[in-house]
Amino acid sequence: MLTPLTEPDVRFNPDPNPDPSPDPRPDASPDPRPDAIPDASLDPALDLDQRRFASVERLIGGEGLASLRRAHVVVVGLGGVGSWAAEALARSGVGRLTLIDLDHVAQSNLNRQLLATLATLGAAKVLAMRERILSIVADCQVVAVDAMVTPDTVDTLLPLDADVVLDAIDAPRSKAAMIACARARKQAIVVCGAAGGRSDPLALRRDDLADITGDRLLAAVRSRLRRDYGFPPPGRSFGVTGLSLSTPVAGGSVGGATSNPSLRVVPRDTRGTAPLACAGYGSIVTVTATMGFAAAAAAIDYCRGNDRQT
Repeated sequence: MLTPLTEPDVRFNPDPNPDPSPDPRPDASPDPRPDAIPDASLDPALDLDQRRFASVERLIGGEGLASLRRAHVVVVGLGGVGSWAAEALARSGVGRLTLIDLDHVAQSNLNRQLLATLATLGAAKVLAMRERILSIVADCQVVAVDAMVTPDTVDTLLPLDADVVLDAIDAPRSKAAMIACARARKQAIVVCGAAGGRSDPLALRRDDLADITGDRLLAAVRSRLRRDYGFPPPGRSFGVTGLSLSTPVAGGSVGGATSNPSLRVVPRDTRGTAPLACAGYGSIVTVTATMGFAAAAAAIDYCRGNDRQT
């Protein structure tokens, strides 16, 4: 037998202006912690820029934030690494971004690329990324360049006034040309190694490009830099920041590890211009995004004047 519903017990309150939410603590205060930091984003006296980046400013100081707002960073390649780096730079306060990529969003990008959604399939990556960034930081100056960096186009495509170049592409010949161009102009550059075939994001390392081991992509780049651009021989640093993963490559052996023959992709030779793509070995967003965030962090250091290349 169902128990009938009863009306709530409503009693008369003699107080004509009752406290709608009384605090049962005897000596309640808005925040009982004596060292509590007020949320600056709620201060109506602050402008939008101050509210939006208040947390960043508390971390790196007012001058540090001002240096980011003045900075111009170029992100080349908006894949599983570069897309995460680009958004991290915008959310951290970088005022100017140039995005360079010729690719369009595909279904195979959905597993690891920040800009890839069902709504952006088929769109130019640079346009999808620019729209996303402007939806977060509307006054960020974002230039979208729907083109490919090659040895023939690098001088034209890389802006002369860029403070930092962030290399997130995987073609050795183009990477080497970009590094040489940036170094000749005395522009800081952050070079990302191969993220495909790795599954441990905690194996990420940040070293001088000349000192990195265990990365075939970056080994091919170093060889080209020494042979074609006169970079120092082994034993001497390049003055170029490189990011790599120290774990051995797994998966994607010749013919592919997948049981579906139509999805098998054989990684191409890094000695030529063909890319060592994430898709060849298999990839996962926990690794590619981590490398992207680390690359953005290195770029932010350069924008703030820390760890300058010489």
